[in-house]
Formats: sequence, C-alpha cells, structure tokens
Amino acid sequence: MNDLTSQSQGYGSASRQGCPFHDIRQKLRRVGLRPTRQRVSLGWVLFAKGQRHVSAEMLYEEAMRERIPVSLATIYNTLRQFTEAGLLRELTLDGAKAYFDTADHQHHHFVVDGENRVIDIPAEEIDVASLPTPPEGYEIARVDVVVRLRKIDG
Repeated sequence: MNDLTSQSQGYGSASRQGCPFHDIRQKLRRVGLRPTRQRVSLGWVLFAKGQRHVSAEMLYEEAMRERIPVSLATIYNTLRQFTEAGLLRELTLDGAKAYFDTADHQHHHFVVDGENRVIDIPAEEIDVASLPTPPEGYEIARVDVVVRLRKIDG
C-alpha cells in the first residue's frame, strides 16, 4: 500500500527503486512525449520511488531538494501532460486538492480524513455489483472508488 506521506530521500539514495533516466526517456517516447530535460528529470523524481501518490506541491518540493530548476507552473504543466498521455492518474479529492497516482494497474483508494494520505486498495477487494447505463453516445471508461477513513478514538 502506498501513501502520500513517504519521505523524499536525496538524489540517488537507497529509496530509489530503479527507473533510470534511460527508462524515463523510453517511457516518454512510448506515449508520444518528447523527452526534454525537464520532463526526464521530473519523470525520474516521480517514478524512481515506485508507485505512489503526489501533489504538484509535493513534486515541486522534491524537485527543489534534487536541485532541479523548475517552476511550479512547469510542474502543473508536466503533470497535466503526463496524465493526458496516460502515465499518471489524477485523483481530485475534496473538490480542490489533486493527487497524481504513478501506479499503472487498476485499483481504488482509501483517503484518510484529516491527513494527506491516500492508500491503494487492490481492485479485487472492491465489488461493484452494478453500474448505471451511461447516457447515449458514452461508455464507462473506468470506475474509481474512494473509501474515506478516519481514526478510531480510543
């Protein structure tokens, strides 16, 4: 299970789980994105720690720690481009806060109320018995289930 609160480690640290620059370049080319220096650098920060959930602000802070010269506007643009290309999945929670999920498998999410935490739920643990018929001219592309959690007092 992944959560948003994982600590960022230094450049090339032991917490990195692979995904070297060469792999990032290939990943970008596969989805039709030109592997610019900023895209490759931000892709490395996003994907080198394995599957996780990040906000634009979190990615910006990590990029600054890695000494990647980038503006917050560029972060937002890159996240949008990666999402449109299918490299990320956007999770908009509470109407305003967006997180980006690097996992490419079908799954759902727990959201911990009062904390900046999103935890994966394996798809097979959710049973959606029936879905409504979509309006004429549309088809269901994906079902996203968000289960909200709160700590038990005690």
